[in-house]
Amino acid sequence: MSSALTDLCRHPIVQAPMAGGASCPELAAAVSDAGGLGFLAAGYKTADGMYHEIKQIRGLTARPFGVNLFMPQPATADPAAVEVYRHQLAGEATWYETPLGDPDAGRDDGYEAKLAILIEDPVPVVSFTFGCPSRDALASLSAAGTITVVTVTTPEEAQAAQRAGADAVCVQGIEAGGHQGTHRDDPSADGSGIGLLSLIPLVREAVRLPVVAAGGLMRGAQIAAVLAAGASAAQLGTAFLVCPESGAHPLHKQAMTNPLFVRTALTRAFSGRSARGLVNRFMHEHGPYAPAAYPEIHHLTSGLRKAAAKAGDPQGMALWAGQGHRLARELPAGRLVEVLAAELDSARAALALGGAR
Repeated sequence: MSSALTDLCRHPIVQAPMAGGASCPELAAAVSDAGGLGFLAAGYKTADGMYHEIKQIRGLTARPFGVNLFMPQPATADPAAVEVYRHQLAGEATWYETPLGDPDAGRDDGYEAKLAILIEDPVPVVSFTFGCPSRDALASLSAAGTITVVTVTTPEEAQAAQRAGADAVCVQGIEAGGHQGTHRDDPSADGSGIGLLSLIPLVREAVRLPVVAAGGLMRGAQIAAVLAAGASAAQLGTAFLVCPESGAHPLHKQAMTNPLFVRTALTRAFSGRSARGLVNRFMHEHGPYAPAAYPEIHHLTSGLRKAAAKAGDPQGMALWAGQGHRLARELPAGRLVEVLAAELDSARAALALGGAR
């Protein structure tokens, strides 16, 4: 890990930015205070909402933290396919007694306004998902003293991040929960993502940037494995989602270890973009027919997901989860960082002992 990133946290443990409410100021502050690196998720928030959370976390901790931005998305969706899917969801709207959302509610996620705030009032780290920022944007953040990280899912995306001037890459394996952070949403490539332990060395041989590894990591021994593979730090999302400080819905937290939910799958059912979640009724019924249309489908189903949560029905919620979800531990975030760090130390010691024989 570069010295700039090393100085930010005592442990090589990053709490993933989980859009939708889980990565709230309380969670990020607790992780940072414990020696990890906490992250706020600006995705789906207004620029003012993001800034309010930044002020909140500054009031909770003096330790470094990060903010994640979603890149604006190109207009590639087929309106006819979106309309067909809207008709398919009509029964859901009736069942949950809520109207479907407007698919044309916006596709840039307030990116420019958020970026302007982060340049004017910088935070220690800014990461990006769903694409690579311009060289000018990364240079402006760097000039403000911010470390920049671009999420990548292939060596080619990592090379694009390096050319643009990113300080590091977050390498996301196919095991990761939530949205796949691909730079280009290609439905013909659905399910063909690369596993994390294969992807890390591929990226390390393609670029000279430090690597933050993400995807299915739940235990300290797994962190030791990705560090041994060449990563500088590990990013965990599902592991922190169940913490009491997390802003995730209680039903989402409970589902992580609920025996009713036995597996995860990649789906476009909820957002129109490939994302990993627990297989439930909504995913099973609508996933096969959902078009590649993000953020149109995200806007279309937003009200349904909220209504399902309000009704106490996890079968209609987007239960994002990584492949290791059954290993979730309901610990306070600070305690979880400590446990992960201790497990990491034990794994490293075991490896050193084995190598000395």
